[in-house]
Amino acid sequence: MKIFLSFLQGKPNHPVPAYSFWEFYIKNGIVEAGYQWVECAEVDWAEGLVYQNGGADLEQWKAYSWDKTIAYLKKTKVDLFLAYLYPYQVDEQAIKEIQALGIPCVNYFCDNVREFTEAPKAYYPFDLHWVPEYKALNIYKKAGLNFLNLPMPVWVKPEQRTSHFEEKYKPTFVGSIDIQRAALFQNVLKKYPHIELRGPGWLNEKKQSVKQNPYSATKLALVKNQIDFMTKNGLKAYFYKFYNAYQKPVIDFDFLKSFVAEKAFNEAYFEVSKNAIVTIGVNRYPSFRHSVLQPDTYSRLRDIEATMLGACYLTEATEGLDLLYDMDKEIAVYHHEDDMIAQIKFLIHHPQQRKNLRINGQKKALNELGIPQSLKQIAHTFNLKS
Repeated sequence: MKIFLSFLQGKPNHPVPAYSFWEFYIKNGIVEAGYQWVECAEVDWAEGLVYQNGGADLEQWKAYSWDKTIAYLKKTKVDLFLAYLYPYQVDEQAIKEIQALGIPCVNYFCDNVREFTEAPKAYYPFDLHWVPEYKALNIYKKAGLNFLNLPMPVWVKPEQRTSHFEEKYKPTFVGSIDIQRAALFQNVLKKYPHIELRGPGWLNEKKQSVKQNPYSATKLALVKNQIDFMTKNGLKAYFYKFYNAYQKPVIDFDFLKSFVAEKAFNEAYFEVSKNAIVTIGVNRYPSFRHSVLQPDTYSRLRDIEATMLGACYLTEATEGLDLLYDMDKEIAVYHHEDDMIAQIKFLIHHPQQRKNLRINGQKKALNELGIPQSLKQIAHTFNLKS
């Protein structure tokens, strides 16, 4: 099977949050599955992320990118169009033209829970949606769209899949800071000061908070931003926006700094994740749609990646996680702050349980939750040769 890939690949210097790992994961996963990927070298899909606020630059990028894509597909035989596209990047007419060439179109999106309360109209033309979040399934069901609930596409190098490990790090969370993570670990560390934090922002992010929309200084622009926010997110989110600003936890960054270890990027990220005595996952996230004091949760990419690496993995309980793993056999979960502490203490005092979680979790992730398995399900949906 030959797959045309539109998965945020492009130049590495765009002023947007990290995205290049998606290209690394999916390309290697396709090859491991025994398939072939192709791409249009003239299209920089990542550039489209720069123009999320719309305007002439976005329209110019869309016209150029989709024209080049369709021209490429007219002269190159492929079996599947696989994309990771935000709604504003989609050209609905272009998708229809690709389908007219006999090519099924599939879109992957992993921030449904954060971004949407209903399926974007721009997604309607796709033949199939790859939806990793269990909590997002109703969004696609209500829209009457075809979807598969498949794990987030993660790939780790074969040399990182070994069963060998050295438990040389404390219980560790590896990831960037946000208001929910900071509040969680502040409360936990006051009771159990034996956890390390690694990642961007933990040392100098005193201005961290729930992400705000940028506001212009003019009153007219301010009113427009408020209206746009309500239109996109609804009245409930508008209420929580101000409620959360009032109720926002007070974070003592000087206190947290004493638990921050050296950042772990690239190979060090995998090394620490694998060799921490317990690797901690956090599934809550900042959102205007929920109270800052009662955050929402959904299963994250790390819930696949950590187990693939053979970590002793303890993550935050959330709906759908039990569809991926056998709890306490393949991963451990916590439900609140005190439960996290109790689970860590239990695992530290039970080395055989840690070993079992490493072995069983890694076996499940590599054999059942990888990109090759997901691609085979997609191929089966369209009766494509695998």
